[in-house]
Amino acid sequence: MLPFARVTIIGLGLIGSSIARAVQATMPTVRLTGYDASPEVRERVRELGFTDDVTDTAGASVVDADLVIFCVPVGAMGAAAAEIADDLPADAIVSDVGSSKASVLAALAAALPDATIIPAHPVAGTENSGPDAGFATLFKDRWCIVTPPEGADPAAVQKVEAFWQRLGANVDTMDPKHHDLVLAVTSHLPHLIAYTIVGTASDMEGVTQGEVIKYSAGGFRDFTRIAASDPTMWRDVFLSNKDAVLEMLQRFSEDLTALQRAIRWGDGDTLFDLFTRTRAVRRSIIEQGQDDAAPDFGRHH
Repeated sequence: MLPFARVTIIGLGLIGSSIARAVQATMPTVRLTGYDASPEVRERVRELGFTDDVTDTAGASVVDADLVIFCVPVGAMGAAAAEIADDLPADAIVSDVGSSKASVLAALAAALPDATIIPAHPVAGTENSGPDAGFATLFKDRWCIVTPPEGADPAAVQKVEAFWQRLGANVDTMDPKHHDLVLAVTSHLPHLIAYTIVGTASDMEGVTQGEVIKYSAGGFRDFTRIAASDPTMWRDVFLSNKDAVLEMLQRFSEDLTALQRAIRWGDGDTLFDLFTRTRAVRRSIIEQGQDDAAPDFGRHH
């Protein structure tokens, strides 16, 4: 039995369009309705045809929905939820895909105080954005973390979990605040570092006469892929999860200072021990199927 019969997706960029395509592929009888604040995006989605309907207002998109998924930047969740407050069916479940959860849960609950809200975070994506960037297998064998509020209806949680499992995701459940701490380490801090390194390189372009770009080695090149991610989304992520990000940034700064000291004093043992531990982390990620062991990250040349 399908967990939901009528699904509304609000925000039709990379993640929203991938959800729609994945639903089409795995649950073809589900009726899909989409809405995006951009008229240009709405028109493009009509052309692409990965929803049954695209409405011109947010309220119209949810009138008969039994699942509503917000796929908008985390800073826009509250305003987007307020747009559907008058039209949301009483028995509908509201979810989202944001990568910070405590702030999103608070924003959705404030805008929709009587709704059943079960937030979720599919840990998947690419550096591309927009409705053309989505694809049906984006969530296959990736993790989706469901972060229900305290006292949430177990049946509603189970339905959201089943929905993501149908899309091919592995599902885990986590407290929203704990999720934010974990993702600050695994996603938010790496993005912040990538933005910083690429920004520094950009500032150095004049000094190096263009050689930073010309001679980009694999490490810098991979940082640029991360740093090409959607700026609006990541601005909102850092502001909405600032406590956890600042905590992890402080720890990182302390570790970086220790590494700087080891280099200055020629402490090769400290460097070797660190690099040995980090190789083991990489092996674990590959063993758990979260990346490809192929040379050069599986790139085709």
